[in-house]
Amino acid sequence: MTIKYTPDHEWLNVDGDIATVGITHHAQDALGDVVFVDLPEIGKSYAAKDAAAVVESVKAAADVYMPANGEVLEVNEALRADPSLANTDPLGAGWFFKIKLSNPAELDAFMDETSYTSFAADAH
Repeated sequence: MTIKYTPDHEWLNVDGDIATVGITHHAQDALGDVVFVDLPEIGKSYAAKDAAAVVESVKAAADVYMPANGEVLEVNEALRADPSLANTDPLGAGWFFKIKLSNPAELDAFMDETSYTSFAADAH
């Protein structure tokens, strides 16, 4: 499995042509306490950069973008029931959705952890 990061502060844990998507520590820090998530519809296809989910916190609401072209295979019902998972375990139990990638090569443009850490530090 490979973890990739987007400039929109989403992470993807990639296994073949399936990717689990969530928000990064940086994103959840910026949002504050997450109180609600609106997850995408299973079976729906999205283009890269489409707003696929919404996360609301005590500070703001923000879109979670589809990082690459693909179809939603699964959503995290545990996150819907307990949105605080996006804060307490954003890279684990706080994942948002899983997608079947239309073109896994799209991920070549995304950052690895080292590059993302530097990018996020500059974003402060």
